[in-house]
Amino acid sequence: MKVEIEPMTLLLVVACALVDVDGRVLLAQRPLDRSMGGLWEFPGGKLEPGERPEETLIRELNEELGIDVTEACLAPLTFASHCYDEFNLLMPLYICRKWEGQVRGREGQELAWVKPVRLRDYPMPAADIPLIAPLIDLL
Repeated sequence: MKVEIEPMTLLLVVACALVDVDGRVLLAQRPLDRSMGGLWEFPGGKLEPGERPEETLIRELNEELGIDVTEACLAPLTFASHCYDEFNLLMPLYICRKWEGQVRGREGQELAWVKPVRLRDYPMPAADIPLIAPLIDLL
């Protein structure tokens, strides 16, 4: 007897480690009324149809944080893959050290600039946790 297995949806989300001149990384707290509310994450978001990951980050960083980033300032660092109950998540992480504008939470989210060795002190979604070690190694 052959067993049919339903494929889970693959969700592609792109994230960015913004690094300031002091070597700190920006974390944003998810709003309490959203899925995984209250957890801290790297800024970013879901790809829109036809969008490349870099285009998504440029758009999301402007919408969420009010900053302008150019594609040349985004460098891929690593990725995370995590299986949630409802979907599989694939999340490339880019690093960015240069942007225009003042970082501010435009969606009411709390922000924190965190030294890499302190990133584990912030509760994060399961998919974000594997991204910490490569950041600590790099920074």
